[in-house]
Amino acid sequence: MNTTLRVAIADDDANMREYLQEVLPRLGHEVVTTAENGRELADRCQAAHPDLIITDIKMPDCDGLEAAATINQKGPIPVILVSGHHDDEILNRLGPTPVLAYLIKPITQAHLKTAITLAMVRFRHFQALSKEAADLRQALEDRKVIERAKGILMRRMSVDEEEAFRRLRMLASSQNLKLVEIGRKVLAAEDIFLQLDKT
Repeated sequence: MNTTLRVAIADDDANMREYLQEVLPRLGHEVVTTAENGRELADRCQAAHPDLIITDIKMPDCDGLEAAATINQKGPIPVILVSGHHDDEILNRLGPTPVLAYLIKPITQAHLKTAITLAMVRFRHFQALSKEAADLRQALEDRKVIERAKGILMRRMSVDEEEAFRRLRMLASSQNLKLVEIGRKVLAAEDIFLQLDKT
């Protein structure tokens, strides 16, 4: 998968920033912004809209994890963390974060390439799972609307469940609408009838 990624990098070490700026284009990616600390990274990502963030953890002002969490509040962006040493305290802080890979300095081009590939595969997988979960939630909500609409028809028209469902389907087909859209219309009409009953 040779997709060119727009990458934001952050490190308080100028040599590390320069190294990443040299290596990433060799791997086919574009560095769209650089930062010296977490706060700068968060600010610059708002304008740069990167596909991937590579950030050092321990930086002045705001560390990489805090910056990653802030950035991801506006939308999911995968993050690769970079550290000068293995740190259990940092690993314990990861929890439900957008961090999908973790590299210990010094970083080789091969290690960086592997980490980027791994992070993007994981990110796409998580995105697919999130969409699937959202679709399932929507399907459940739609089903509830249709069931309520069916119940209203059964009560108001004195028909059984099968007949109520058939009439909903027929109306949806004749008006070229989704079944749930007809269901919402039935619910809205029922609300009006209930208000009229009270007047």
